[in-house]
Amino acid sequence: MPLGAHKAAIMGVAGTTVTGDVVLLSTQTASNSTEISFTSGITSTYGEYIFKFYNINPATDNVDFTFQANATDITSYDTAMTTSAFLAHHNEDNSAAAITYTANEDQAQGTSYQPLAYEIGNGADESCAGTLHLFNPSSTTYAKHFYSRVSNYGQEDRSNDIYIAGYFNDTTAIDDIQFKMTSGNFDGKIKMWGVK
Repeated sequence: MPLGAHKAAIMGVAGTTVTGDVVLLSTQTASNSTEISFTSGITSTYGEYIFKFYNINPATDNVDFTFQANATDITSYDTAMTTSAFLAHHNEDNSAAAITYTANEDQAQGTSYQPLAYEIGNGADESCAGTLHLFNPSSTTYAKHFYSRVSNYGQEDRSNDIYIAGYFNDTTAIDDIQFKMTSGNFDGKIKMWGVK
């Protein structure tokens, strides 16, 4: 993925042009919102889509930041997915640290929203940030693979570094992505890029 002059854009500090390899397609800002949905711009033009999360702060304490997708002409956000989830964490007071496979956060042909960050606190200094990569969502032949890395300040005063990978097991094109908390509203910003 050659970034070249678009390196600053992918880091969220500048715009890009439609002639670049990495093109900023959309920016959405949540302000006490129930969800953010990207319902346009996901087309066969790009083989990869990158979603960046900035200062995602929930109104409710101890909730997860999640996502799901719609296949073309579907509006229920319940596409079957299989995922694997890993967590590295370190408590602020140094009382615990671990790297674990988190079986309770993955899915096997599940249709629920997939957690990308766990147990986020709702304090002014508690939030999450990270990246989700989605590959070939417009394919009508193959499953749609994705992976993410998100860090957050957990409600138990600890740093979480969360890795999710998986695929939407649907050969219909995917054209909608939605992000929300497991409960309550949230603030923050999400940007979507297309990668040629």
